[in-house]
Amino acid sequence: MSGAVLMLLAWTIERAFGWPDWLYRRIGHPVAWFGALISLFERAVNKADWAHRARYAAGLITSVICIGVAAGLAWTIAVLLPPTSWGIAMEAMIASCLIASRSLHDHVFAIANPLKTGDVDIARQAVSMIVGRDPSQLDQAGIARASLESLAENTSDGVIAPLFWGALFGLPGLAAYKAINTLDSMIGHRDQRYLAFGGFAARLDDIANLIPARLTGFLMAIASRKPSAF
Repeated sequence: MSGAVLMLLAWTIERAFGWPDWLYRRIGHPVAWFGALISLFERAVNKADWAHRARYAAGLITSVICIGVAAGLAWTIAVLLPPTSWGIAMEAMIASCLIASRSLHDHVFAIANPLKTGDVDIARQAVSMIVGRDPSQLDQAGIARASLESLAENTSDGVIAPLFWGALFGLPGLAAYKAINTLDSMIGHRDQRYLAFGGFAARLDDIANLIPARLTGFLMAIASRKPSAF
């Protein structure tokens, strides 16, 4: 099966079911598993007294290992599953948990509804779930702008880029991208602790998102066009 068809099936499953809360409470989420692995390495080898070059090298090795584990596990699953309808369905179900369109829709919908009714306090509480800034002083327009900014960014990271790399390289490509993106979100920061250690991960994430981010921008521009009056 081609990666594009697999991603279409995975996206259909994800849009229909998402990642159920009962399942999350029992086993967490694969992205959180990636995060736990990254944290394990970061605590072990990101030493403040090491030179910049040594910390960069440690971050590079950490990134390569984490990406390799994610892609290798996904490749193993893809190879072991039989080329039957059952095997294809299982692979699509596994891939679906690395796409986040349903959860993104639910979070943005939870902001849009109270904004429509003028309930700014509820809207602020809802927007705090998807933005890093303090929304306590945002008015309705500010909440809407913050929501749209987060929607655009997370559509690229959580939907378009995973589908893009999955379409190209199947389940291993999808898993590798999610590992890269999780690395960037956890260690790709420009501060004293992560500037050297997360430098490779941050640059790799930029490269991985180069095409998907532009695809997302194009799709956002199309979606935001006002209907013609004619």
